[in-house]
Formats: sequence, C-alpha cells, structure tokens
Amino acid sequence: MKYFWIQLLLILGSVSMALMFIRTWGQAKNRAWKRIAFSVFVVVNVYAVLRPTDVTWLAQQLGVGRGTDLVLYVMVLAMGFLTLNTFLRFRSLEKKITDLARTVAINEGMRHNDERLAQDAVAPVLPAPSATAPTPEPAAAEPAPAGDSVKA
Repeated sequence: MKYFWIQLLLILGSVSMALMFIRTWGQAKNRAWKRIAFSVFVVVNVYAVLRPTDVTWLAQQLGVGRGTDLVLYVMVLAMGFLTLNTFLRFRSLEKKITDLARTVAINEGMRHNDERLAQDAVAPVLPAPSATAPTPEPAAAEPAPAGDSVKA
C-alpha cells in the first residue's frame, strides 16, 4: 500500500500530461509551457545534485524508498515526453513538407501550361489535314524515250 500512492500519482500524471500534450501540441501556449517545464526541470536537477539527502527524504515521503529511484522515475517520464515531442514534431514537419511539395507541383504544372499556351498563341495554327479531302498523288514519272539514252 505504501507504493500505491506514488505509482498512482506517476501513472495518472503521465497519462493526463500525455493526453494534454497530444491534444494541444501545436499551440503557442503549449510551447511556452514546454519552456517553463524545462526550466523547472533544470532547477530541480541542480537542487537534487546539491542536496541529495533532500531527494532521499522526498522519495521516502512518497513511498519510493531511495532518492535515486525517484530520480530514475522522473527521468523515465522526461524521456517519454521527449520522445513524444520529437515524434509529434516530425509528424508536423512531414505534413508541412507534403503540403509544400503539392503546392510546388501545382504551381510548376500551371507554369508549364501557361508557357505552352503562350507558345501556341505566338505560333500560327495550321489547319489539320481533313480526312475526307483527297490528297493529291505525286505524278508518275514518264519513261524516257528509247533512243535518248544518256551516256556517261
């Protein structure tokens, strides 16, 4: 029962922060919270290095046992959020790159179409040969008279 409360606190905290983090990942407010949380994390780590007995006391109050175990649990949570943040950032960048590639492809297609239309406007348009009109056949060559042979 002693470990139940810290386990419940860590699990509920992790799940609720993960859900909040995923839902509001792209908002400016969330980016500000990430900066604040990182700053607090750094300050707490410096304090833990300077006063390790305080961390052990806090761990015992929470039912963890040792201060190093508490630090490990917090680092596992931090690593999980770092991984989640990186995944969400890559997914967002991939979407932006896909949208950019589509826009470039559409613009290039429109530019090539405009160039082709401009060339067609400058070049005279020749009528296509009609399938019903007979085409003149070349005249058959007349045979040369028998007595007029050319000697080389």
